[in-house]
Amino acid sequence: MILKLIWRNLWRNSRRTLITMASIAFAVLFAVLMKSFQNGVFNNLIKNVVGYYSGYVQIHQNGYWDEQVLENSFELKNYLTAQLQQNSQIREIVPRLETFVLASKGATTKGCLLVGTDAVRENNLTQLKSKLIKGTYFEKNEEAVLLAEGLAKRLDVSVNDTIVLFGQGFHGVMAAGKYKIKGIVHLASPAMNDAFVYLPLAATQYFLSAENRLTSVSLGIDNPENTDAIAQNLKNVIGQQYEVMPWQEMMPEIANHIKADGFSFYIFSGILYLIISFGLFGTVLMMTAERKYEFGMLIAIGMKKTKLELILLGETILITFFGVLLGFLLSLPLVIYLKERPIRFGGEIAKVYEQFGFEALFPTDVDQNIFLTQSLIVLAMAIVIGLYPLWHIRGLDPVKAMKK
Repeated sequence: MILKLIWRNLWRNSRRTLITMASIAFAVLFAVLMKSFQNGVFNNLIKNVVGYYSGYVQIHQNGYWDEQVLENSFELKNYLTAQLQQNSQIREIVPRLETFVLASKGATTKGCLLVGTDAVRENNLTQLKSKLIKGTYFEKNEEAVLLAEGLAKRLDVSVNDTIVLFGQGFHGVMAAGKYKIKGIVHLASPAMNDAFVYLPLAATQYFLSAENRLTSVSLGIDNPENTDAIAQNLKNVIGQQYEVMPWQEMMPEIANHIKADGFSFYIFSGILYLIISFGLFGTVLMMTAERKYEFGMLIAIGMKKTKLELILLGETILITFFGVLLGFLLSLPLVIYLKERPIRFGGEIAKVYEQFGFEALFPTDVDQNIFLTQSLIVLAMAIVIGLYPLWHIRGLDPVKAMKK
């Protein structure tokens, strides 16, 4: 009988029920969108800067990070490679030799970062080949470069042009060489896109007179959430000769930015939940006020207050459940769509983001935990607010309630 009364009461005033369900549904929708945008933007930022180049963990000669010169480079010993390969969580090992050089074409000269890398392993880690917008990918043992798109525009060069690289090699020797441009790549990070030159590792070592030497080994891992654990394990295994650094140590400004934005998210979430709670409470208050006569009549004809409270609690739970379910069904396709077709800003807004080294791209993150957590929070809020009619019933005088 109680279940029948609950169901009939819901649809006896379908407009009131639909208004309440819509309030809860939009609360879930806004909460999910807000959290998925935050996670998506941060994941995209980390992927652009970390996953697309540095790797989640890097290994250097001890002291290299404080003084990034070729004299602090090292030789990759077989025992180190074997220890890295024994770790099942490491999926890719990418050796690199990096230094700053001058790139010149005619009368134009620009500073850039020369990245000597293994062509095959680099592509496995960062999918560099997929970032080609002109030309073809270089081979492991050839002497040809890939230029970042921004740097190519600054030098006014294209595929099949030749550039000259000048720099200082190992132990201070002069380094100079001419290289054909085999391809142009677009890198998501604006700072990287304006400065990177890729050259096969063997050719870079010969150019810098640094045969068999590396400045870093970048590691690709299966699960980014295990970055700190993997770094700590490697520190214990490979000894004091090398420094093992997770990306948070190499890029503290990005890690701190994410932490700061994480705190701001809680503030904005609190404001959002406050607005949601007032909207829900207003709806429940309206429902309670307009049913005052009904409650008084039911009590007057003999219904116990406990049964009436049980009916109202059931109505609240059922409306809330349907509202949360509707919010989930509305938010899921929208979040998936915005992940596949993220919001991209242009013009002045894009320039502002590029000044901070970020891509002006706002994708969402499709994570089941976001939907579950936000839905449960709104569900709990709605149920707590739905307890108000029970308190109202507890002190209701049926005689006064039936007076018009």
